[in-house]
Amino acid sequence: MSQTDAALFAKYQPVFDRIGAGALDREKNRVLPHEQVRWLADAGFGALRVPAESGGDGATLTQLIRLLIALAAADSAVPQALRGHIAFVEDRLYAPASPARDVWLARFVAGDIVGNAWTEIAGGAFGPSATTRVERTDEGWQLTGAKFYTTGSIFAQWIDVTATDGDGRDVTALVSTAATGVTVSDDWDGFGQRLSGSGAAQFDNAVVAADHVFAFSERFPYQTALYQAVLLAVLAGIAVAVERDAAGEVRGRARVYSHGNSAATRDDPQVQQAVGQISARAYAAVATTVSVGAALQRAWEAHLHAGGDEHAANVAAEIESAQAQIVVIDLVLRTATDLFDVLGASGVRAGKALDRHWRNARTVASHNPWLFKARIVGDWAINDTTPPFLWTLDNTPAQKSGSPG
Repeated sequence: MSQTDAALFAKYQPVFDRIGAGALDREKNRVLPHEQVRWLADAGFGALRVPAESGGDGATLTQLIRLLIALAAADSAVPQALRGHIAFVEDRLYAPASPARDVWLARFVAGDIVGNAWTEIAGGAFGPSATTRVERTDEGWQLTGAKFYTTGSIFAQWIDVTATDGDGRDVTALVSTAATGVTVSDDWDGFGQRLSGSGAAQFDNAVVAADHVFAFSERFPYQTALYQAVLLAVLAGIAVAVERDAAGEVRGRARVYSHGNSAATRDDPQVQQAVGQISARAYAAVATTVSVGAALQRAWEAHLHAGGDEHAANVAAEIESAQAQIVVIDLVLRTATDLFDVLGASGVRAGKALDRHWRNARTVASHNPWLFKARIVGDWAINDTTPPFLWTLDNTPAQKSGSPG
């Protein structure tokens, strides 16, 4: 049974607040949130979706999304860093019951975090363009290759790596970050989300346990929708943070413009209107993103209950995540820009780092480009065409764009 929203927020909001208290300093000084990710893991956040009878919170996917939004409002880098972990937890929950599955659930409860390594900067995630290989040798399975956009892996105990095995199958291999031959670098050089741990990883004959190699064809089918929903939650959380900072800055502002409408900025009706518009866009971004969480929950429930139309639920989750992406990006980027109209020139001072909201939102919005999603949604609306459930990057124009990296 899932806990109530109130119980989950009572458990985790104090941790989010603690994380948020140092977010500005970490952003200005480029300090990766190693400690903050560990606070969450120690509090049980990594086992949020694990059933209560197995030691987790048994949260629904809707509740997960609500909590991710609140976490992103505190520090947008942290929920993105957990994106690969969230997906791998879901994959193990979706898998048939087995002793091996129970071992993974126990690891999540114990605080283990899983990072992500799917994308190769010069090729695709799968197929002949992928160079990462996991092969059986006399010493056991060994993983060799290089990945980029390995979000969250620098904070993790495990990395979920896409590869091709000796038989040419597309697989994922779970490798320990402590294994010999595993190197994770903090070399992400984007102008936003600089603390998400999205740099490169190198695997040089790293040993992988035989039961840690999974056929990719058996991954849970609504995974791309879930990957996108995490990014939507990050964007919605940024909008909440913009609303918070806009209201807070106006509330404490002493200076006024001579051509304004009030002796105090907080009482100026035009400023109030502008902050109200920011608030409304943040509300819409949150509500839309939570709705995607509900669609994901329906896909999960269709899997659990015999007789449900699981394919239809998976299609709905994929389409809703794409529809939300198209509109939420615009809402949040406008909100992060309008913040500066409210504050004037003093809002651009480097010490406030208010530009981080736009930079971070713009960076998140650049993942899995929305214009391709708009076409997919249009094709579905017009022709009832089933959307693709896997996005890859490749150097050839025939391949689909995007990646969960």
